[in-house]
Amino acid sequence: MIFENIDQIPTTFGSAKKASCPHRRRRSNMMLNPLNLKHLNRIDESDADMITLNLEDAIAPSRKKEALHNIALFLSHLEASKSCIIVRINPLDAGGEEEIAFLNDFGFDAVRVAKVKDQYDIARALTLLSPDKELHISLETKEAFASLAALRIDERLTVANLGILDLLSSLGLPQSIVQPGNPAINYILSKFLVDAKTAGIHPISFMFQEYNDTETYRRWCEREKAMGFESKACMGPKQVAIANEVFGVSADAVARAEHIKERFEREAAHGNNGFMDERYGIFIDEPIYRDALLTLERKE
Repeated sequence: MIFENIDQIPTTFGSAKKASCPHRRRRSNMMLNPLNLKHLNRIDESDADMITLNLEDAIAPSRKKEALHNIALFLSHLEASKSCIIVRINPLDAGGEEEIAFLNDFGFDAVRVAKVKDQYDIARALTLLSPDKELHISLETKEAFASLAALRIDERLTVANLGILDLLSSLGLPQSIVQPGNPAINYILSKFLVDAKTAGIHPISFMFQEYNDTETYRRWCEREKAMGFESKACMGPKQVAIANEVFGVSADAVARAEHIKERFEREAAHGNNGFMDERYGIFIDEPIYRDALLTLERKE
């Protein structure tokens, strides 16, 4: 916990500034409401790989300044966290610019900008953002969906989060189609995944808001992992646990990758870059080797 008693928290900002996130794990991205002080107080203990402190659409306009102050107060007393800490700001023209300017000197890892449409929005955010922080975006508009691969004008844009409900609204499609196996949703997920990977942006799949329906949430995670996703938005610790499990790298996968790496490097040292492997019954060549390296990188 950041404070031992949230009924007696300081009224002034502290001087703490946590170090940058020590890992690159992105299995789970948990959304957190900064008006809930009890939850905000435990961001240093969460099992989520990423925590997004939300200033946008879940916060009523009359309470956005309160939420912003809460974030700053807790961050200024946060010594360390094993989660990557992100602040989801409002659209740049609806308070986002001022929020970036206010938060820049506090200790967190990334700003997530809502409702981006084009390269101009990305450039504006990067100009405002402190150079030691990453830029993440919410992909929620048809304009951004159509041009995601062109949005990475700077390497500090590292992550895109799929805001499926806002995107459907922008496209004029009903939310009722968000069902596993729906062809339109399959297309949206596939295009988002491939366009993001093409641009060198890490894609995080959408928030499933029925947080007590863990069975369906697991189905979505397993389906998205089969598609190639490595990350899922989360609402609460139950979803975090499922996302971490499903998108984690199993011990069997690690053992297989280590075997492939060792065998390929040993054979390649003798000029043999393609050979049969009896243990796993596969033909190992450079593409199989590169995939093994990717698995080991994800483990780390």
